[in-house]
Amino acid sequence: MQEFLIEKSSLAIAIFTLSLIVAMYSTWLERKVAAWLQDRVGPNRAGPFGLLQPLADGGKMFFKEEFIPSASNKFLFIAGPGIAMLTATITGAVIPWGSDFLINGRLISLQISDINIGILYLMGVLSIGVYGILIGGWASNNKYSLFSAIRASSQMISYELAMGLVVITIIMISGSMNLKEIVEKQSGALYGISALNGLNWNIFYQPLGFVLFLTCALAECNRAPFDLAECETELIGGYHVEYSSMKLGFYLFAEYINMFISSAVISTLFFGGYCFPGMEHFSGISLAILSFLTMLLKTIFFIFVFMWIRWTLPRFRYDQLMDLGWRKMIPLALINMLITAAVVLYFKSN
Repeated sequence: MQEFLIEKSSLAIAIFTLSLIVAMYSTWLERKVAAWLQDRVGPNRAGPFGLLQPLADGGKMFFKEEFIPSASNKFLFIAGPGIAMLTATITGAVIPWGSDFLINGRLISLQISDINIGILYLMGVLSIGVYGILIGGWASNNKYSLFSAIRASSQMISYELAMGLVVITIIMISGSMNLKEIVEKQSGALYGISALNGLNWNIFYQPLGFVLFLTCALAECNRAPFDLAECETELIGGYHVEYSSMKLGFYLFAEYINMFISSAVISTLFFGGYCFPGMEHFSGISLAILSFLTMLLKTIFFIFVFMWIRWTLPRFRYDQLMDLGWRKMIPLALINMLITAAVVLYFKSN
């Protein structure tokens, strides 16, 4: 029992550290991607290729003057960024980051918690995340922060519905809500062709579901073109306009951690997670290392996609945002779910 607790605690610390490092260097990557798309250089002063820029930004956050508005609710003002950061970091607990392997006869799992309702856990934590934004915006006692918090909460609730409908289709195809089982279902041969072993990914069965899920993930993370909650031209800076120092840093960090976890979830549900072609030729620790690197590369690719979209597409108007969510995304997700249910029922009956 003690060994089990040590193993899971070590894995939890490792995943937490990985999330922070990826979030930290996502800020550097975002600037580099923006510079590349706009034909600029990007950060290049702090260290070689600007690689120390995230550390400089972190130091700035730590040493900036911290203040709390006198008219704010001080307890909730402090709790808001804490809740946002907490919900962002605990989401990765159910994601399988690699295949299991044996050490001295003991099975080591690269998943902190292998629970049967992993998808429900993800959706539940996702729905709680909005409270950090809503509480922070309301506690600031600033009308712009409040407007932003209302926008963010209504936006996230609206797009969670379509996201939930897409998740139901994945559950139908996989026959499980366990994320590890969903990944293992995608490790087979695509269309029965042995040369395509390890490529039986859900993207080939749910292309529309993937597009819908990616769009909802952008809206859930308040990323452009759905960054209406932080619209500088209308709301100054959004729900964290009154925040400074590391409280502001927590909100910004939580956004990048959410983007990292969202990319990992997309990889898990639609792109086979840690599965890769030819994985049947490996075993043990070598398979665990390769599967972890595969999962990490897929996740980094979708982080790049998030950034690419941000610096390519213009921001929606708020009425367009809500119209897309309620009148287009949800009907499409419902139609996709009904078609998937009919196809699954047909193949099971035959």
